[in-house]
Amino acid sequence: MVLCSEGANCQAINVFKDLILAHWAVALWYKEKLLEDILTKNGGTEYLNKYMKGSTDVRTFKERVPVIGYDGIQPYIQRIANGEDSSLITSHSITEMLCSSGTSNGEPKLMPSIAEDLDRRTFVYNLIMPIVNQYIPGLDEGKAMYLYFVKAEMSTPCGLPARTVLTSYYKSKHFKGRSRNIPFNDYTSPDQAILCEDSNQSMYCQLLAGLVLRHQVLRLGAVFASAFLRAITYLEKNWTKLCNDIRKGKLDTLITSPECQLAMSNILSSPNPSLANEIEKICGNSSWRGILCKLWPKAKYIEAVVTGSMAQYIPSLEYYSDKKLPLVCPMYASSECYFGVNLKPLCDPSEVSFTLLPNMGYFEFIPLGENAWSLDGDEETEVHPNNVVGLVQVKLGCYYELVVSTYAGLYRYRIGDVLRVTGFHNKAPQFRFICRKNVVLSLDNDKTSEEDLHKSITEAKKLLEPHNAMLLEYTSFADASTVPGHYVLYWEIRHEHPKQVHSNLHDVLKECCITIEEELDYIYRRCRTHDKCIGPLEIRVVKPGTFEALMDLFISRGGSMNQYKTPRCIKSKTALKLLDVNVQECFFSPRDPIWVP
Repeated sequence: MVLCSEGANCQAINVFKDLILAHWAVALWYKEKLLEDILTKNGGTEYLNKYMKGSTDVRTFKERVPVIGYDGIQPYIQRIANGEDSSLITSHSITEMLCSSGTSNGEPKLMPSIAEDLDRRTFVYNLIMPIVNQYIPGLDEGKAMYLYFVKAEMSTPCGLPARTVLTSYYKSKHFKGRSRNIPFNDYTSPDQAILCEDSNQSMYCQLLAGLVLRHQVLRLGAVFASAFLRAITYLEKNWTKLCNDIRKGKLDTLITSPECQLAMSNILSSPNPSLANEIEKICGNSSWRGILCKLWPKAKYIEAVVTGSMAQYIPSLEYYSDKKLPLVCPMYASSECYFGVNLKPLCDPSEVSFTLLPNMGYFEFIPLGENAWSLDGDEETEVHPNNVVGLVQVKLGCYYELVVSTYAGLYRYRIGDVLRVTGFHNKAPQFRFICRKNVVLSLDNDKTSEEDLHKSITEAKKLLEPHNAMLLEYTSFADASTVPGHYVLYWEIRHEHPKQVHSNLHDVLKECCITIEEELDYIYRRCRTHDKCIGPLEIRVVKPGTFEALMDLFISRGGSMNQYKTPRCIKSKTALKLLDVNVQECFFSPRDPIWVP
C-alpha cells in the first residue's frame, strides 16, 4: 500500500480508504503485517533486544515487551537527544524530536520522528477533504480561511530540531511545496504569515487576508476550537485597525516581518474603502452573535477539534455562527502518532467517532470496562503485557486506553487517551475520544476524571443561559490548603448584554456550585456529605481575558497556539497565581449534595 504525499491523485486516496474500511479482513492482515515489519526492521535495537533477545516474532513481542508510559522510553529518547545513535530504539534515522503541547501534564514530552512519518501525516491530511467533500460538495471552488501557527523551534544537545508536530508539518516540503491549484489547497493565509514565529503578527496578517478575501471563503477553521476562538477575540480587539488597512491599502506598522510585509502587499494591493465600510458595519454591531456568517457569508462549516476538553467551546462557536455553520471535527491525532479520521464529518459534535487507519501504527487497547468506575489510575499504573487487546477484540460500549507501536521507536506506548467503542463501519470499530486518562481532581478517596468534570459543568452552566450569561472557559484545582480541602473552579463568564445582568446572578452561581456537586460521582458526594473530608465546592469568577492571559503564559513557556488546550486541572503555581489575581468574586455550594448510603 502506498502512502499518498503531495500531488497524489484523489482516486488513489479513495481506493486506499475503500480498502482499509470495506475489506476489514485485508485491513487486519495489513495491521499484523505492519507489526511484523516494525519488528523485522527494529528488532536489532537496544530497546527491543532487552526484552525479545533478538527475536522478531509477533507472539514474543506481545508476551515480553512491556506496556509503558513516557517514563519507560524517556531515558532512550534523552540519550538520542544527547547524541547517541537512533539505533537505540529504531533502525531509521531520527530526523527530529516532536514536542507535545505540555498542557495535559504540565511538561512537554519529546517524541522521536522519522522522515516517513511526514508521509503518513500528509496522507491523513489528503484523506480528510475527499471525505468532507462527499457531504459538502463544491469546496474546491473557493478558499479556506484556516488559522495556522508555528512555534519557534529549539535544538537538542546533539543538534536535532525539537519542534511541535504542526510546526514540523508546516515547515515541510509537503506543506510549503503544495500547489494551490490542486483542489482544497487554496488558503487565504499566505504561507509567510503562517510561518511567522511572532504569533501576534501572524494572527493579524491571517485575519486581514481572510477579510480581504471574505467573499471567496467557503470554510473556516483552526486546529483546535480554542485557537479559533482566540482569533475571534483578537478580531474583536483589532477590527478597526484591520479596516483601516483595507481602506488605505496599506499594512499597519505593527507588522515588521519583511516576509509578511511582502506577502501582504500582494493581497492588500490597493485601497478598498467600500470593503472596509462593509466590515466596519458588521463588526461595529453591539452584538457579535452570528458574526462569522456575516463576515464570511459563503462559509459552509467550521473545522476544528471539538471533542474531549474542546467540547467546552461548542456553545461559543454556536454563538458566533448563530448555529448556522456545522462544526466539523475531521481527525484524531497526537504528537506520538496520527490515528484516524471521522467518516461522518457532519455528525453532531457529541457523536463524533473516529475510524483508526492501520497504516499509521500498530494499535492495541487496555480494557477499562463498561463504566467510569474503571477510569481511575494514570499512565504509570503497571499493565501486564497480556492484558491488552487488539482491534478485533474491542467490544461495543466499552472503554479502552489506546496503546501504539511505531516505526520511530515507540513500543506498546500508552497514549493516555480514553476511547469508547461507539459502533462499527464495515466491521471496523469506531472510537469516540472521551478524555485524557490522567487528568483528575482528588483530595481523599475521590477521583474526578476530566469527563466527570466536563459533564457536571455542562449541566450547571445551563443555569446561566436565562441570565444572558455564557461560560466561556474554566479550569480547576484541588485546594488542600483549607481544612477540609475543596474543589476550586475558575470560571470566565461572558455577558451578552453587560448592562442588563440580572441581580440574582449571584444566587444562580451558588446553585451552579451545588449542581456540579450533585452531578459528581457517589464517592465524591459521600466524602462531602457523610465523611466530611471534602469542603463545599467553590467557583471563582475571573475577569474577562484571564484565560487568554493563561494561554499566553503557557505559550511563553514553550507551548504552541496550534496545540494549546486549557488544562482542566491546574498544577502550576505560576498559573494559579495568575488566575487568583484576576478573581472578581467567589461562590460556594450553599448545602451538602444529596448522598444515599
